[in-house]
Amino acid sequence: MIHPTAIIDPKAELDSSVEVGAYSVIGAGVQIGANTHIAPHVVLKGPTRIGQENRIYQFASLGDNPQDKKYAGETETFLEIGDRNEIREYCTMNRGTVQGGGITRIGDDNWIMAYVHIAHDCIIGNSTIFANGASAAGHVRIDDHVILGGFTGVHQFCWLGAHSFTGAGSIIFKDVPPYVMVWGNRAEPYGLNKEGLKRRGFDSDAINTLHQAYKLIYKKNLTTPQALEQLTALQQETQCSALIPLIEFLQQSARGIVR
Repeated sequence: MIHPTAIIDPKAELDSSVEVGAYSVIGAGVQIGANTHIAPHVVLKGPTRIGQENRIYQFASLGDNPQDKKYAGETETFLEIGDRNEIREYCTMNRGTVQGGGITRIGDDNWIMAYVHIAHDCIIGNSTIFANGASAAGHVRIDDHVILGGFTGVHQFCWLGAHSFTGAGSIIFKDVPPYVMVWGNRAEPYGLNKEGLKRRGFDSDAINTLHQAYKLIYKKNLTTPQALEQLTALQQETQCSALIPLIEFLQQSARGIVR
């Protein structure tokens, strides 16, 4: 299961079912769960925790030092990767920083294509898709079911809400609300992610209500506080639970939303 040319530090902890390809290097403090496959020429540095049934493809580099000038060699910062993730060729994911909470976290069931970079202190949810060349700078939060088009760049401290979608080549400087599609440099809103919502089981009533919410935010020339007031009234009227994450997002957004 472990190729004889692989170099594995004695202080790494690998489940007996883990496969490791030729010339891969696994450092001290790396923990790898059951049925995870490590392709040839992968570099894993610790402290890094990797869950079960992940596939990490050749030339990926995971768990190295954060690319942050404030980083001063602290050893107790982490990269944590959940279960059933596909991490393709040449991906890079850095550990967290003390100032950012100490951890970079990747959830479960994510599809992370070639040349993706996920920087220090990012928090990535579940069932996301990062197309080739997408990059998230430090402290970015990306919620469940987000899709990043190829070569999307996300600025530090931005937050992308659940079920949002970015077109290829988007450059994102502000927060992207749940369910919204954005595209461009700088990214602008381009409607509701209706097709994605249908695929994930949202019924027509919920989608119609979310479309009303989109128009309140983007088509009525309202400020965010004014839109929030009307969204709250819409939620009380329709009892649409899908509106609650959107309302909470707008209440909590620190950078302001794409316009």
